[in-house]
Amino acid sequence: MKVLLVEDEKNLGEYIKKGLTEAGFIVDHHMTGLDGYHALMTEDFSVVVMDVMLPDVSGFELIQRYRAAGKHTPVLFLTAKDDLSDRIKGIEIGGDDYLTKPFAFAELIVRIKSLLRRANQSDYKSSVIHMADLKMDIAKRTVYRGDTNIKLTAKEFALLQLFLERQGEVLPRTVIASQVWDINFDSDTNVIDVAIRRLRIKIDDEFDIKLIHTVRGMGYKLEPLAVDVDSGMGDDSINKDSLTSNET
Repeated sequence: MKVLLVEDEKNLGEYIKKGLTEAGFIVDHHMTGLDGYHALMTEDFSVVVMDVMLPDVSGFELIQRYRAAGKHTPVLFLTAKDDLSDRIKGIEIGGDDYLTKPFAFAELIVRIKSLLRRANQSDYKSSVIHMADLKMDIAKRTVYRGDTNIKLTAKEFALLQLFLERQGEVLPRTVIASQVWDINFDSDTNVIDVAIRRLRIKIDDEFDIKLIHTVRGMGYKLEPLAVDVDSGMGDDSINKDSLTSNET
């Protein structure tokens, strides 16, 4: 497995590279964003470990460009900042996981292996998943409702894929957090609710048949309904104004 490591702190970068090499990975380490981006666009990697605060260009900006180019290699952000807004931004622009410095090296290994496992599992799943007029092509990374092409961020795509693979099931926030974000759910944050509302805006708001539904007190489910008719189901308590307040 080949890892791209972009980390400008020399000692930390060498420490991570040494540990990953001893764990059996091939590591390509770069200390600037531009060098890292060149490697991203010209070589193939199994996973990317990207520092956010680089001397020349933000790691967020690099991965945003990388995703815009249609690249889907799993990305783990490293950062000294632990603000909720930064974690949300990292997820929204295409990151798959987020690890705050300082961290235990064992945790880094676990998170990298989890990203690789999820990526490998998706290789064996059916490429195309349907529900009602919604079609997701996992291999092509496309989503359609009818003839409408719906553009999703990497995290929105992963979230919708989870719903489609477990359609009809009520998914608690704890399950969504562990499967999509690979984190333990923190009840004091609304990152999951915000992400689901943003996904709803894209795949539900302009269509008569609604697919994503809230099961109050339990979680969310994917099921085609013309309206939320069940007494236990309804709209998110988050409105569009609250989404604006969470944008970064």
